[in-house]
Amino acid sequence: MSDFKMETKCVQSGYRPGNGEPRQIPIVQSTTFKYNTSEDMGKLFDLEAEGYFYTRLQNPTNDYVAAKIADMEGGTAAMLTSSGQAANFFALFNICEAGSHIVASSSIYGGTFNLIDTTMRKMGVDATFVSPDCTEEELNAAFKDNTRAVFGETIANPALTVLDIEKFAKAAHEHGVPLIVDNTFPTPVNCRPIEWGADIVTHSTTKYMDGHGAAVGGAIVDSGRFDWMAHADKFPGLCTPDESYHGITYAEKFGKEGAFITKATSQLMRDLGSIQAPQQAFILNLGLESLHVRMERHVENGQAVAEFLNSHPKVAHVNYPGLSTDKYHEIAKKYMPKGGCGVVSFELKGGREAAEAFMKELKLAAIETHVADARTCCLNPATSTHRQMNDEQLKAAGIPAGLVRISCGLESKDDLIADLSQALDAVK
Repeated sequence: MSDFKMETKCVQSGYRPGNGEPRQIPIVQSTTFKYNTSEDMGKLFDLEAEGYFYTRLQNPTNDYVAAKIADMEGGTAAMLTSSGQAANFFALFNICEAGSHIVASSSIYGGTFNLIDTTMRKMGVDATFVSPDCTEEELNAAFKDNTRAVFGETIANPALTVLDIEKFAKAAHEHGVPLIVDNTFPTPVNCRPIEWGADIVTHSTTKYMDGHGAAVGGAIVDSGRFDWMAHADKFPGLCTPDESYHGITYAEKFGKEGAFITKATSQLMRDLGSIQAPQQAFILNLGLESLHVRMERHVENGQAVAEFLNSHPKVAHVNYPGLSTDKYHEIAKKYMPKGGCGVVSFELKGGREAAEAFMKELKLAAIETHVADARTCCLNPATSTHRQMNDEQLKAAGIPAGLVRISCGLESKDDLIADLSQALDAVK
């Protein structure tokens, strides 16, 4: 489906039924798969044949949906995970091990920051965080001999900084490592990081891709462009024999197009088992079929809300790349000419207390630990999603304590603005 437009890919990629087959993606609700001979099954364990033997590693339903997302992103292979957090961990840990180092943008989702800065450090993986606005010289200075990956978010959650993908890709490639980009907020409908140099793309499919708060999940897409063998000394897991899989060298056997995802499946999914349930994958696919329609409305509502808030006397500052006054407006136009997403963050002049008072008065927008849904929701990141970060880390990530993140849903923009207006009126 690679020659079709995005709208068609959203609806039809991944699964193409044959004569007399189900029109919808079948839900293969089975943990195991039957074979006639041990030899047939053995070929699967040796990675000598394609097929399924245990859903902890792979499932046909999941693979249909993963193939759709790969096509949407312009990648060569993809896999689904149980959550966006699992997707980011798998993407990084697939090429990192104890003694490795990661260069990451400081402006990323708090849970991902904690994953890299705390949990992966416990596993022996070091990290250096850089501002997304850093100069090329500052970015290059962050690399070490043991750097194995660069990580950033297309649009950061919740600061809404926009990553200069080409700048980060250039630095990553000059140092012989891949750029991994979390593309959750714009989705491939509004931005395709691979076209700008990214090597691996991740998603929390829980957000816009599902779009209805119904199914937790994640996805990893490989561009198939990074030459692992050209940097074999940095990536022994891909470029030397895997004794746990009969001495297979992934980069040799599966090439640039398939090595990364094959290793992530055969090693990480095998050992950690963070598989997405087939039922969840089915629900995710229903969301993907309308993604191109929904994203247009999310952007329209986000733009209208941002403009309203930007002109309100009780609002100190608004972050939304669609605003002409926004710091990231020009770079957003470059990478996301159709708009980014429906998420707006803003700071009230009264700080944390004003933010709390404001949210108490909202009627349509619900206070939720969620974002990118058909229904409008909001939260104060400093006391919820990013509460594991100290004040210094919050400042570095562009998240002041009084910041409110509002995710504009699919409701009438007039109704949303009216709700925000009455809630602001109640703030003293």
